[in-house]
Amino acid sequence: VDDFTARVMADARISHHFATGNLGRFKSQLVDQLCEATAGPCKYKGPDMRAAHLGRGITGADFDALLENLVGSLDRFRVPEREKKELLAILTPMRKDVLP
Repeated sequence: VDDFTARVMADARISHHFATGNLGRFKSQLVDQLCEATAGPCKYKGPDMRAAHLGRGITGADFDALLENLVGSLDRFRVPEREKKELLAILTPMRKDVLP
């Protein structure tokens, strides 16, 4: 998550979406969300994806850039292809809730 958020913050295509937010809270919620989504013991307690992204003007290109950064982090840490595809299969359907 640290590597991923650093990539996102350095990505001029999407960093503006995170510039005014609380990065620590974002990281914490992301850890819980990923943990819960992958059948871990964590419980995500943040807002649902639609409410969290409503009115933020996020585009399909923004969502794709975010996933590109995630893949970059997964590749950096040599996450096997099977597990990477499983995670992306869990996260990609969130697109419908994140986009207006």
